[in-house]
Amino acid sequence: MDKDPSLNVLGGALEPCSTAPLTGFFRDGHCNTCAEDRGSHTVCAVMTAEFLAFSKYVGNDLSTPRPEFRFPGLKPGDRWCLCASRFLQAHAEGCAPDVRLESTHARALDIVPLDVLRDHATA
Repeated sequence: MDKDPSLNVLGGALEPCSTAPLTGFFRDGHCNTCAEDRGSHTVCAVMTAEFLAFSKYVGNDLSTPRPEFRFPGLKPGDRWCLCASRFLQAHAEGCAPDVRLESTHARALDIVPLDVLRDHATA
């Protein structure tokens, strides 16, 4: 399983998204990706109560702890590598979370336009 080159959407080195909770397709704290990452977990998002409720509503409960998967459950303020398509869906519904561009993998641009990501950018 080879990783894609780790560049962010701004063309620089991909910065960490979160190690607490530990995120990413590889659970390495970065929004790295590869061919096996069918969901493209490439958008480093800052969770909000609104987005977590939306995600649960559409069938992906990110707030409930799942100890059997070493998943603590997310709360507002946590950073998490989201699937690019879920981010775009949330954007269309008006509840997209903030995004950390430096920690969002360049492959997210295959699904989400840069101007949309920039509209939700946070430091």
